[in-house]
Amino acid sequence: MVSVANATRGPAPGPHTPSKMLATSSPVPILKTSKTSISVAGAKHRMEDIDLSLSPGSSNASETDTQSSPRKKTRVQFDEDVEMREIPYSEKTKSGGDGTTDKSSALVREEVRRAIQRHVSGGDSEAYDRIKEIFAIDPRRQGTNGMAPSNVPTHHTLKQHLMGLLSNVAALDRSCNGLVQAVLASEWLGRDESYIKLYIRFLGNLAAAQGSYLGSVLKMLTNYMGELPKGTGKVPGYPHAHPSVIYARVHMALRHVMQLIPSGSGSLSPILSSQFPFDTDSAKANIAYTQNIVRVISYAPELQADILALITEKLVKIDVQIQVDMEDLEDEEGEDVLHDISPETVMFAEEVEEDDDDDNASVVSDESVEQESRRLKTIKENILKLDGMIDTLFEYYAPPFTLGTLDEKENALDLLLSHFQTVILPTYRSRHSQFLLFHFSQTSPLLVDRFAATCIQLIFNKAQPAILRQSAAAYLASFVARGAHISGEVVRDVFDLLATHLNTLRLDYEPSCRGPDLRRFGPFYSTAQALLYIFCFRWRDLTTAAIDGDTPDQIDDLEPEDIAFPPNVKDVLHKAIHSKLNPLKVCSPAIVSEFARMSQHLNFIYVFTILETNKRLRMSTYRNLSTLADPRFSQVEREIRAGDDLGYQLDAYFPFDPYQLPRSRRWLEGDYVHWRGIPGLDDRDDDDDSDVREASDDDLSEETETDHE
Repeated sequence: MVSVANATRGPAPGPHTPSKMLATSSPVPILKTSKTSISVAGAKHRMEDIDLSLSPGSSNASETDTQSSPRKKTRVQFDEDVEMREIPYSEKTKSGGDGTTDKSSALVREEVRRAIQRHVSGGDSEAYDRIKEIFAIDPRRQGTNGMAPSNVPTHHTLKQHLMGLLSNVAALDRSCNGLVQAVLASEWLGRDESYIKLYIRFLGNLAAAQGSYLGSVLKMLTNYMGELPKGTGKVPGYPHAHPSVIYARVHMALRHVMQLIPSGSGSLSPILSSQFPFDTDSAKANIAYTQNIVRVISYAPELQADILALITEKLVKIDVQIQVDMEDLEDEEGEDVLHDISPETVMFAEEVEEDDDDDNASVVSDESVEQESRRLKTIKENILKLDGMIDTLFEYYAPPFTLGTLDEKENALDLLLSHFQTVILPTYRSRHSQFLLFHFSQTSPLLVDRFAATCIQLIFNKAQPAILRQSAAAYLASFVARGAHISGEVVRDVFDLLATHLNTLRLDYEPSCRGPDLRRFGPFYSTAQALLYIFCFRWRDLTTAAIDGDTPDQIDDLEPEDIAFPPNVKDVLHKAIHSKLNPLKVCSPAIVSEFARMSQHLNFIYVFTILETNKRLRMSTYRNLSTLADPRFSQVEREIRAGDDLGYQLDAYFPFDPYQLPRSRRWLEGDYVHWRGIPGLDDRDDDDDSDVREASDDDLSEETETDHE
């Protein structure tokens, strides 16, 4: 086979003949790539794994250069008697034909080097500005006649100059910032594979050789992780690149940069945070960005904790905003909003590509709708965001919990528990974000114990703020009451621990108590409410029959007089309810009323006398005025009217009330204990989640009070 050197044999080399024309040895790639991390022999390559080992100026590169046009080119066989001549610069930069030779490539690189050198030295910047213009021109721009402007560089010209910059990347210091920014802002994602690989190699070499540009490179790449800017991937003369292809190319580039500069993750983490879509951005932007930064973890595992914490923070913020907005709606309106959003709608928000005309029509439509319609549209958009984002996290966490070893499961749960304690627990009214823990901690008895133990430690720790201890009690009670995979033994153990703690608090507080006071005795009331809530849902597991091994169905068949409870269950609640602390006055009316009906029917405790007395009790005389200004309690207390008295009561916040997001709720199938009506007490359906079953609704408290009046 004839070598390149022999094939181009002609006149003797002259003073202007490039040295590359005389090379006979195989060129060495500028960047060495790892076969294990970049490509795997015999395997089907993903977009991220494409080999980037192009060598500018080598025989391999020149062969690739002849394929610069998206149209298939005929391979050129050089004749031994080919005539060698130097092509003028103006002709050469506009040439995109098959006759491009190594000489023109070498000359472009040499002229790029000289242009940079003259610009840096403060001399002539004309050639430097001309190169910058080549990358600054948008190939998608149309002229007055609807065609591309005549000064748009050809693919060949663009590629040859990029190769020239790659060869001289060490010279691109801060004084060349304008040129570098023009290259970074140029359209590269819609071009052919050879240009994509060359561009990615340029990014890696630039970031490695000139550290000051690392941040600019990372910002440019992360800018393509959300909703893609209009026109991205649409270059005239090339097939339109689908968003999935564009995202794959972005990750290929970012992976390459991270492999060359492992310390770059320290710069990437704050950029990922700052580039996260704004609250006002679309659901499509938020979902796409969430999916893409989760994908970053696969090649930058050191960022796992930062990325997952960032997503969790955004989730909780959106979640709380939805709850605030929904509270302003009527019940029927809120139900209609949820019913209007289907799983297909969430998927549509992720995948749809909107045309410019559709966007403009949407803007005009938004300007003409009423304020109420806009508000409903915003709520729906936020629900779409939350549903798609949390579904992404469910998918990310699922493999270690379903297929991983015990260590992998515990490591994944450690991450969830960390985010729970630092992000979710301190946030009032988080409604859906915590269900990641609810679902995955039920995948094994050991993980159930881990989550329950975490909550118990927070409840018992006096060094923790009262607000966190109260929230932890609500989370533990809701988890034990609602978790379908939580055994009766765990229910009894948790109930016993909380009962012991309640009795200790009662003994501590009672000597100084003059009457019910949530601000002074908050931990006591939150623990009491937790016990009442667990009793309402899991009373069957607390009976002596359950201890003896009877099933819930067998217990339902018993007559009320045949149902008995162990002394520790009854005695602790009896002493607490009849104490001066009077928990039935402070605990949520919805939970108290349901407990009163059930305990009477089961011959457990009769409390209706206390409830009647509490209606006439004025709590204002027991308030501690020095604590009225404490801002912590403004988040956990709800003011309700009781005649002329304004009393403080615990909010009926139980964080694992029924999950409502349309798409991601598929993960929670089979995780719930649904309300089971008590035979002989009422005719409620087993799946009827009203009253105490959804005690987090404020309207429920008012309805329950009305029923008993």
